[in-house]
Amino acid sequence: MEAPALPLDTILIGDCVAELEKLPPASVDLVFADPPYNLQLQGDLRRPDQSLVDAVDDAWDQFESFSAYDAFTRAWLLQVRRVLKPTGTLWVIGSYHNIFRVGATLQDLGYWILNDVVWRKTNPMPNFRGRRFTNAHETMIWAARGADSKGYTFNYEALKAGNEDLQPRSDWLIPICSGGERLKGGDGRKVHPTQKPEALLARVLLSASKPGDVVLDPFFGSGTTGAVARRLGRRFIGVERDRDYAAAARARIDAVTPEAHDAIVAAPAKREAARVAFATVVERGLVKPGQRLVDERGRHEALVRADGTISNGTVVGSIHRIGAVVQGREACNGWTFWHVPGPAGLVPIDSFRDALRAEGA
Repeated sequence: MEAPALPLDTILIGDCVAELEKLPPASVDLVFADPPYNLQLQGDLRRPDQSLVDAVDDAWDQFESFSAYDAFTRAWLLQVRRVLKPTGTLWVIGSYHNIFRVGATLQDLGYWILNDVVWRKTNPMPNFRGRRFTNAHETMIWAARGADSKGYTFNYEALKAGNEDLQPRSDWLIPICSGGERLKGGDGRKVHPTQKPEALLARVLLSASKPGDVVLDPFFGSGTTGAVARRLGRRFIGVERDRDYAAAARARIDAVTPEAHDAIVAAPAKREAARVAFATVVERGLVKPGQRLVDERGRHEALVRADGTISNGTVVGSIHRIGAVVQGREACNGWTFWHVPGPAGLVPIDSFRDALRAEGA
């Protein structure tokens, strides 16, 4: 029996668990889930001037008990794990009302948590009653299917380059959705009470997916995931039980113009690049036998040998081993440690490896 075709770039109308059951197993690269938070609001929320706050009081966010919410969470997480590829990952967002319960269920079901990411809001809603701290953040859990998951996407080099060559952090400072980005109906009211900012979804997709990947959102709402996926060259599948939300999301996504391919193509990750041995660099004459290598600060040096090893005094070994020896360390990345002195300054030997990789490509 043939597996059903994936309903790409489609919004499925219905209960998320029932609709997920129809999808083939191991078919989705990334899931972003923004489930009901189960806010447990009691009574109206008013500002100091007694005006009413447009809070989340919709039926879809209400559960009769914590156990009912836990059962719901378990059901949709089981289906998400089924449809994720072995290399796929899940992002789920929540507040203090629900994220800890979701996290516990994730672990109970065998998911492996990779990070918790804190979305810090630059413009959070104030705490009008003055009885608690302002809720200025939400938490996202990023998880793989299991502890043995390998090969999941994390665009580390691209993220670091875009962050001025600093490692990307797990606290993200992003404004809440407002202004022209916020969908509003003909009456001027918000179409959806918990619309997420596109900047947040863009960072998730750019971090953990590649162009052409299939991104699933089982709580599609106003369609932010689909709009960002379309703009960034990903395919999407949305599930939404409210037809009005789905219609607004469809119109929003259809109005999106995808970015040019050259602007979204994934930057190559070094760990995925073709292997090039230092001996090949020497064989091709890019670094010659007898060449002196030095570290970036000029404290250590070594000589290149014809067989692709290097020597420091009487000690002979690979670029990695000799780099470790001269520093008194257990390990060293010789490609980034050693440099060739030249008229214009030091040239890292890694640049010669990159040249050979480009030639091969």
